[in-house]
Parts: sequence; structure tokens; C-alpha cells
Amino acid sequence: MTMLQFSEIGHAYNKKISVRDISFNVDPGEVVSLLGPSGCGKTTLLRLAAGLEKPISGKIFLNNRLTSNSNNITPPENRGVGYMFQDYALFPHLTVLQNVIFGLSVDKEMALRRAVQVLEELSIDSFKDMYPHELSGGQQQRVALARALAPKPSVILLDEPYAGLDSRLRERIRDQMLHVLKASEAAALMVTHDAEEAMFMSDRIVVLSEGNIVQIGRPVNLYSQPTSAFVAEFFGEVNKVDGVVSERKVLTPIGVFSAPSSFPNGEKVSVIIRHEALIIDPGKRGVPAEVMESRLLGRTSLIHLSVKKGPKELHLHARIPGLNSIEPGSSVRIRVDPAQTFVFKA
Repeated sequence: MTMLQFSEIGHAYNKKISVRDISFNVDPGEVVSLLGPSGCGKTTLLRLAAGLEKPISGKIFLNNRLTSNSNNITPPENRGVGYMFQDYALFPHLTVLQNVIFGLSVDKEMALRRAVQVLEELSIDSFKDMYPHELSGGQQQRVALARALAPKPSVILLDEPYAGLDSRLRERIRDQMLHVLKASEAAALMVTHDAEEAMFMSDRIVVLSEGNIVQIGRPVNLYSQPTSAFVAEFFGEVNKVDGVVSERKVLTPIGVFSAPSSFPNGEKVSVIIRHEALIIDPGKRGVPAEVMESRLLGRTSLIHLSVKKGPKELHLHARIPGLNSIEPGSSVRIRVDPAQTFVFKA
């Protein structure tokens, strides 16, 4: 059963198109992320789902009920949707408990019971008598989520929920949030511009560019089977090597790569190689390269490489696990993992 459905949705701000012909759905218990650069239409789609914007074309269904089209729109308060704003939008004059109770339209005793229950689920019940300004960013974020979840909505919308948190806190909080969202069995639609965050949180990801859907799929499919250079680059840093197709092959200074059968001879292409696809071989296999720089980044090290082929010099980056002892100026050999290499039209 589909809980939230976009069907050929279009929208414009002052006659300037913001999204066009958008169709996808979110099922109960599923987390779907909208991923893309700033201005691609992510937040617009979230606002359309909430009833804060009106489409110029297409339809939006909530629980198989038509809630938005170009002629009519169901008000936000009648949609049964939870919305977690990017800035959390907590009421500063209300305590944590009062903030969570605010959106509940049941009697006082039931509202109190439900508010305490959801605060306990998010491990913040000990803060219930405190005010928002007395809480850390991570605590405020969980209060905002508690308020959105308290009415037991069938759909919850999250607008960059981790944007205000530092990287270490973000990792801890999003794990807890994912468990809470899954336990709620609500259909969750989340906006993010962080590919790693989208991969961690999502069952499926909708990649957007300039108001259009570029690709939809499971995180593993988008990472390992991107349909464009845009998608490939969004899911990690890459090296780009130019080449020309000859007999379904692309010859480059670092190897020969297979080209799609649809590419004719002479087609100019870009070979997209993920940083982690470059393998520094301790043996004698591979293409000779010189190490220009080596930088430890914590869990990985980034190696800057130079490959010389005649008068030309190719600069590449390789990401390898953990600490390394490769000194700048060292001569090494490199190979390429074909599973993390993609060929697209230039």
C-alpha cells in the first residue's frame, strides 16, 4: 500500500519552474530521501507534500486520498502529516513536554501519556521540564522529532534534520532516529544534500537536478549503477579521465575500459573512476605512478598520484583504508577496480 504518492507534479515560483513532471511514491515504514544540490526542488517537494505549496500540474495522494492538484488543496492541518523543520521551530516559551503536547488533539491525560511515551522512545524524557534554549542542538532535534511523531502521523516529512549538528553528533543521532522512524511504521520523506546521510537513512533515494528526477533507486544501486556522471559524482569523489571509443573500448593512460555497446567509434567519453577504485599494488602489476602527496583523513588516507604518459601528466586521487606509510616522491604501481569505474558521454 502506498502512503504518499506524487503523480506528474509540477510547481513554479512566480512563473519560474521549480519542479517538473515528478512521480514517485513512499510506502508505510519506508524512508525515502530527496537528494540533490541546492535549488534542485527538494524542499519544494516536501512543502507540496505538507500542503504548504500548491502544484500547477499533477496530483498528490495521501493514503490513496487526493490531497493536492492544480484546483484544490487540503490544508496542512487536515492532512495527518508530521513535519520536522530544518530549524526545528520549537516554541521558546514552552517546555519540552509542552512543545510535544502542543500538536495533540486528544484529551489532556491522553496527550500527556503520549508525549511522555515518545520522549522516552527518543531518550529525552529527563529533559521534559526544560526549555528549548537550555538544550543542545542534538537534544532540540530530538524534541522536534518527538513533536512530529507524537500524533502518530501516517507520513512524516523531514527537512535536512541533521543540518545544524556537528559531524560526530550527527552520526550518533541519525542512528537513533532511523530506529525510531522504522518503529513508527510511518512513511518518511527526508530532504538532504549529503549523499552519505541519504545512503545511511534511506530505503530508496530520489536524485534531483534542476527540478527533474535524474535517478531513483536503492542506495546500493545508485552507488554501483549510476546512470550519469552527475549521479556518480554525487555519491563520492571521483577521478575523470577523457577518452575516445574504439571498438567498444576506451584507451586511457591507466588502462583499457569497456564502453557501452551503444557508443559508436570516435565517441568522446569521460571515464569516471571513484577514488576508492584506484588500487596501489604492492607488487609489480599496474601502471607506474609517482606519489605527490599523502594525507591521513582518519579512517582513510588520500593519496595524490601522478601518471606520466609521454609529454602528458595525469593527476589522480586514491583513497585507501587507514594509516599508510607511503612517502611523497615514492614510485608505485596502480590498478583500477572496473566495478567502480563508469563510462559516460563527455
